[in-house]
This record gives sequence, structure tokens and C-alpha cells, in this order.
Amino acid sequence: MWVLLFAGLAVLALACEGGGTAGPAPSGGAMSMAALGDSVTTAFSSCLAPAPCPRNSWSTGDGTRVDSHYRRLLKAHSGLRGHNAAEGKARADALAGQARAAVTAKAAYVTVLIGANDACRPALADMTPVDTFRRQVDAALAVLKQGLPEARILVVSIPDIHRLWEIGHTRDVAVKAWSFGICPALLAAPTSTAPADTARRKAFQERIDAYNTQLVAACKAYGARCKDDGGAAHRVAFSLDMVSAQDFFHPNAAGQNALAKATWLGTPDW
Repeated sequence: MWVLLFAGLAVLALACEGGGTAGPAPSGGAMSMAALGDSVTTAFSSCLAPAPCPRNSWSTGDGTRVDSHYRRLLKAHSGLRGHNAAEGKARADALAGQARAAVTAKAAYVTVLIGANDACRPALADMTPVDTFRRQVDAALAVLKQGLPEARILVVSIPDIHRLWEIGHTRDVAVKAWSFGICPALLAAPTSTAPADTARRKAFQERIDAYNTQLVAACKAYGARCKDDGGAAHRVAFSLDMVSAQDFFHPNAAGQNALAKATWLGTPDW
């Protein structure tokens, strides 16, 4: 059993990318962990440029600004290696390929955070259907179960993206950033109070909730070696000073740190 230790719930691009833990797969007896997901897990726009900055990842980050799962585990496992297989625009259909990378890395601990890009589509009709999302998550977990039967899996809830609209739609700087096409299914016409726009935002929020329900169910179906975060990431109350000042969407280092803290379930009993 895992010990519950919740504490409460892109120099420029090259320099940012250089600080991650996505090194080669471990050899010999070295222990490894892996992160699967999208731009949140690559810590996009958390450094000085709108680019991945994996050293700040809530999961595998090895920088000093974020007390990541990797850094927490490193205290007990000094030889731990991290592999960040997340991809910036990934949706659930990319998860199985990332899971195969985790298998190659012989990961003993795997974090999964996916779904924002399945919802953040050009329009509501383009969002991944809920049943399709579930099948794709199940397929990825099946890869992990077959290739890493002893690994501990953490499935993390999708953060409350709707909250970004709530706290940002009255701020001109955020509205301007979103006008470049960030998550249009939610953030298009952010200041509009027209019934159609209000209904669109509500439908978006409901789709995120539905994805989160399926993530919990998929983890439960996996078995005892999979734990979900109990909705902890979704409950993180993001403020504008916890997101990138460039896009007002991706978590900055403070936001990454909040995600790491909220989703930490304690050291697995390897």
C-alpha cells in the first residue's frame, strides 16, 4: 500500500530543455521513473521561453524550483533516473506510444496526466468522445501492465482549465494571449456573455469532468498497482501568478510546484 502523504491536495528554449531528466534508460540496477502526458508535464513555458522546460516538470523535473515527484523519490533512491516521455500536443491517442517508452526505460513508477488537449480543440464537436478517450487510456495502461507488471502507476486528474477562464477573462493581458488560439473550445470569445458562449464553456467543463471520471475508472480497472490522485490536481486553485505570463494557460514553476505537492501520494513500497 502507498502511504498517503498529501501535503494539501520555453539561455532560452535550449537552456530550458537541457535541465530535464529525460536521459537514457537506466542500466544495471538503477531505478527509473517515467512521465506520460502533454505540455503540462513537459513544463511548457515555465522557463524563459514558450518551449518545454522539463527541469520544472511536476513529475520528473530535476531543477531546484519545483519539488517534483522525482526529487522527492530521489531522497530515498539516490540512483533514480527520470524519463519524461510527455509530448507537447499529445492527446490520449498518443499515450500508448509514450507507455512503450516507459517500458523501454524499465520504469518502476509511472505518472499519467492526459486529457487537456482532448478537450482543447477548435470547437466542442472536435473534442475526443468520452468513450474513445477511455479506450485510448485503457490501451496505454494495458501496455504498462504487460510491459511493467510490477510498476506503480499514478493517474492524475486533469486540472480545472475552466478556472483559468474564471480568473482571467476580466484581464486584458490574458484575453489578448488567448486570442492567439489557446484552447478555443473554452477560451474563444472569453468576454462574451452570449448564451451560446456560456453554454459552450459549461459543456467544456462537463467534458473535463467526464474525462476525469473515466481516468479514475480506468485506474481502478487496472488493479491495485494503479492509484489515482483523488481529484487533487483538479482541485488546485490556480491563480494568475501560477501560470505562464506568456500564454496565461500553462503552469509556471509555481504552478508546477503546486501540482507536484497536490499529487504526491508518498513513496511507493517498492
